[in-house]
Amino acid sequence: MIRQPIVSVLGHVDHGKTTLLDKIRGSAVAEREAGGITQHIGATEIPTKVIEELCGGLLKQLKAKIGFDGLLFIDTPGHAAFTTLRKRGGALADIAILIVDLTEGFQPQTFEAINILRTYKTPFLIAANKVDKVRGWQVFPGYPFSHSFSKQSDGVKTFIEERIYTLVGKLYEEGFQADRFDRVEKFEKQIAIVPISAKTGEGIPELLMILIGLAQKFLEKRLEIEVDGPAKGTVLEVREEVGLGTTIDVIIYDGKIKRGNEIVVGGHGGVINTKVRSLLKPRPLDEIRDPKHKFEGIQEVHAASGIKISAPNLQDVVAGSPIRVVDGDIDKVKKEVQAEIEEVRVETETTGVIVKADTLGALEALVKMLEEAKVPIKRADVGDISRRDITEAETAKKDAPIRAAVLGFNVKIKRDAEEKAHEAGVSVFMNNVIYKLLEDYKEWVQEEIEKEKKMDLVKLTRPAKIKFLPDHVFRRSKPVVVGVEVMLGILKNNSGLINKEGKRIGTVEGMQDKGEKIKAANMGMQVAVSIDGPTVGRHINEGDILYTDINENEARLLEVKYKNSLNSDEREALEEIKTIKRKDDIFWASASGGT
Repeated sequence: MIRQPIVSVLGHVDHGKTTLLDKIRGSAVAEREAGGITQHIGATEIPTKVIEELCGGLLKQLKAKIGFDGLLFIDTPGHAAFTTLRKRGGALADIAILIVDLTEGFQPQTFEAINILRTYKTPFLIAANKVDKVRGWQVFPGYPFSHSFSKQSDGVKTFIEERIYTLVGKLYEEGFQADRFDRVEKFEKQIAIVPISAKTGEGIPELLMILIGLAQKFLEKRLEIEVDGPAKGTVLEVREEVGLGTTIDVIIYDGKIKRGNEIVVGGHGGVINTKVRSLLKPRPLDEIRDPKHKFEGIQEVHAASGIKISAPNLQDVVAGSPIRVVDGDIDKVKKEVQAEIEEVRVETETTGVIVKADTLGALEALVKMLEEAKVPIKRADVGDISRRDITEAETAKKDAPIRAAVLGFNVKIKRDAEEKAHEAGVSVFMNNVIYKLLEDYKEWVQEEIEKEKKMDLVKLTRPAKIKFLPDHVFRRSKPVVVGVEVMLGILKNNSGLINKEGKRIGTVEGMQDKGEKIKAANMGMQVAVSIDGPTVGRHINEGDILYTDINENEARLLEVKYKNSLNSDEREALEEIKTIKRKDDIFWASASGGT
């Protein structure tokens, strides 16, 4: 039996993946997605009849009858965080559409998508989207690109051709031969680039025509399935349905499943063994996540299909887990499912953040993204944020405060956990758009690092160069009170002072500016300074240049850790202080010498 091809739609954030499917199915799923970005894999069946209507006379060019019942689209999340989910989509998919914004070109996630498709050897074509955004483009809604393009001005045509050749060049750098679809001579060796507008529908007829053609020509063997074999699939979502209780949305990519079948699926506490009570299928063109019509009850379904399953004990099923129909050794099936789940969950003994997500796919994505950012993970699991999560995160506060955090994607926080987090000072980050969640955490980490730097910086002696002003002696000793000008850097209370020869002169006890006590004086300020230790005329004299006495460890910290926190005049003062100190020790505060 030949099943319908599974088509994966991939691409960068906001390049138009869901909008394309919306145009085909006439729905508005994109408008209801969190943040306007797809957060979970969705599935939509596009029947052959609809494809024929959209393509018009173009399908006649194939000179062959469509040998399968339409296409099953998987709409995958588009941003970097869902790398592993896209891998799963790539693995499930027979063929893929990689959407690229024609005006923006390749972006980081475009390259990631290409790597995924290459890894799984998935054939694909490029949908160069947003031709309608090109300045001067005349819109012809729903028409083939070739028709719309022929009506454009020479300037618009030239711009689009230049953009297409840029895409051809990028694909060549990635090891692929490519060209505009109507110039491709060998589809098995060249990637077809189809300019489209997901908004106006222009170019979609050719996109579907080429998709069907590629599937017909190159995927026949792959689409052959064992009609009566036990079904294999992936859980997309776990949902509560009125009158049905807990249900699971599933992609069946191999075999057959029917009412009454025994199934094994991954759960929070391990594998779940249950029996199918009912199979429900969205109507054609309905999106399984967001159907406009009621589901239809069916007796059985073959791959490839997106279906809803109602069965007992599905409350703890983990979205993203494998699902298998049992046909023979149930223990073997359970082990296979459990092994796949364990590959995703993370638990270590090292200090790190706690990660929680609503699905295994999202958890995979978060873990991968954090690993790439070199953020250690103490534990990663599926489910809402609990008191245990907060308690574990609290243990990081002493040794690594920036790891005393819990990151939750599309989950809730339990009330006792929220109270514990407030009490323990554990930061909790929650968002239903995954890249924003990571951005929020990174921003907080940076703020905490800067705070820590400022606190440490307050304890350090700051580099400063001052001049003893003539005719500004207010007290000659015990302590000396004189007028000085800050020539470089920042002079702070309690700073030691040295002269040009590096000899210790005394310590700043206090400062006044126009009769007001101050804690620090910046470059250019003239202030009265009280200095404990010297006597005017014996140890210091009017016109003398003095520097703050910085020790070697402080100098290294200022030069390496806090270099960006110093202003230019402080850095200049530090260089002069180093020159003075190195008269006695040439390796003073150097990276390679001294101790």
